Amino acid sequence: MSTAILTGQPVPGSSLEGDLRSLGFDVRVATDAGDAETLLAAVPAHQRVAIVDSRFVGHQHALRLGLTDPRFPAAAIPGAVTAQPAARQALTRALARENSAAAGGAHPVLSTPAPLPASPERGDLPERTDAVTVADNLAERLTEALDADGVPVHRPELGTLIAAVPADPQARNEARQAVASVDDEAVRLRSAVKARDGFFTTHFISPYSRYLARWCARRGLTPNQVTTASLLTALIAAGCAATGSRGGFIAAGILLILSFVLDCTDGQLARYSLQYSTLGAWLDATFDRAKEYAYYAGLALGAARGGDDVWALALGAMVLQTCRHVVDFAFNEANVGDSAATANTSPTAALSDRLDSVGWTVWVRRMIVLPIGERWALIAVLTAATTPRITFTVLLIGCAFAASYTTAGRVLRSLTRKARRTDRAAQALADLTDSGPLVELLVRSARGTARRAAPYLALAGGVLVVCTTLLWGAGWQSVLGAVGYVILSALAVLRPLKGPLDWLVPPFFRAAEYGTVLVLAAKSGVNGVLPAAFGLVAAVAYHHYDTVYRIRGDAGAPPRMLVRAVGGHEGRTLLVTVLAALLTAVQFKVALTVLAVYVALVVLAESIRFWVAAHKGGAPAVHDEGEPA
Repeated sequence: MSTAILTGQPVPGSSLEGDLRSLGFDVRVATDAGDAETLLAAVPAHQRVAIVDSRFVGHQHALRLGLTDPRFPAAAIPGAVTAQPAARQALTRALARENSAAAGGAHPVLSTPAPLPASPERGDLPERTDAVTVADNLAERLTEALDADGVPVHRPELGTLIAAVPADPQARNEARQAVASVDDEAVRLRSAVKARDGFFTTHFISPYSRYLARWCARRGLTPNQVTTASLLTALIAAGCAATGSRGGFIAAGILLILSFVLDCTDGQLARYSLQYSTLGAWLDATFDRAKEYAYYAGLALGAARGGDDVWALALGAMVLQTCRHVVDFAFNEANVGDSAATANTSPTAALSDRLDSVGWTVWVRRMIVLPIGERWALIAVLTAATTPRITFTVLLIGCAFAASYTTAGRVLRSLTRKARRTDRAAQALADLTDSGPLVELLVRSARGTARRAAPYLALAGGVLVVCTTLLWGAGWQSVLGAVGYVILSALAVLRPLKGPLDWLVPPFFRAAEYGTVLVLAAKSGVNGVLPAAFGLVAAVAYHHYDTVYRIRGDAGAPPRMLVRAVGGHEGRTLLVTVLAALLTAVQFKVALTVLAVYVALVVLAESIRFWVAAHKGGAPAVHDEGEPA
């Protein structure tokens, strides 16, 4: 339960108290600053508290946006300020100072009163000021005090929604008329949809999934429950695809689209009801990957039932898609806090900006990168209408083109950067490399070595190990190639990754490790090796995705103990080549299976422990609106 403290004289006919109660607040009334301080002290420290001017006039959704969003320790709208436990002490200090100032007869005065927000939907309001000065508004004075103390105060973008503290009856009537002229439920539904999304999602899913999100909210369902339903639906779709029958393929395609509808609904439900959480963000991101890769496995099983072995294509699709994602993640993390990246004035950036100003080019550019909506629609239609081999072939071609397009653009942008990367960005890239104990040992031994070109060394190491496995397969030549890969990997991370193209190092490492496993499994010639390799890459990919989501949530990378326990990218690559050289093909299959199970158990156990503990420990809620995955 949260607590809202109303300050000032009650206004007859005001719905404010009822609105606050409907938002989950226990409403209490304070006559002055001293009374408010007493009531605030009585609220348990683990609860959210809000100070609201009793003269407030506005939409209920404006109150919801300003006072209930769990992502921000402190937030404010005109006439109201709120603090979660992390900002409670700051609010208490500000209120104590306010009470002392009131006792001494001194109040800060606002030089220019804030006007009632204008809205194109209701026409222009009178130009005269219709808001109370800060000297008359305790909530505004507390907000200013928090700002002065350096406490970040979130102020939500209200758009056409009204939030004001009218100064007189005439202004109150005008504000009420403005409230009545705007449908806040329609605004709430529109804001539930991502501001930037893919063509298929925007035009074929969101127009109705937002209403499904509202239906879920009114029945008390949570985003995590919808996320779980989406996962279960996708797993059933994978099971249908695994039957290998035409009816199963058609059912799988339909269920995959339904799973995507639910996937969109969970995020829209979170935005509609402001039910953001650390655990929810992790589940949403993790389940997206689990759904897609489980579906790949289902298609491969279905093809095998029909006598067609497409496990190499399924594994190749997973490798390509995972490498695409790590390119996205590494590039974005490398440019966090870099003003030169966000204000790029290169010809490439200028052309991109011009294309974004033309409507049809915006949609074409979003479609050709095959975001999750377009990708899943393509997979669903091809599954229902063609064969798994055709589905994977088209998917691989489309993803390869999308990866080439996006990576080329980012390389061109990076080459024109002026500033060096921040230490935070360099550390994020170092964490994304997933370097293990072998690289650590070599780096310690090679300290003092001259400056190097990290991405070129990483690329050279990857090409070396993949090419040797392509040429010699399960031979000791491949082991020597893996040893060279370990050495070049250490040289690549010998210095902080602050170069313009150093964000390419993590994706080069991913491609090398996954590609080595794929090639050795494909060249083994024994049934069951490719499925075992698929399981191993899936387990390792989960570890890499988990690393990304921790960094994005400002939770830091997984502990070094975990990275060492699973060997790091270089240790696993070397181990797989040694196993291939030492063991028979059948034994190699067993070894890959055991390794996959071991990695999966270790990383899953630590990951689940971490995220559940973070959720229970009150970690700040997050909600990633990034690029469509």
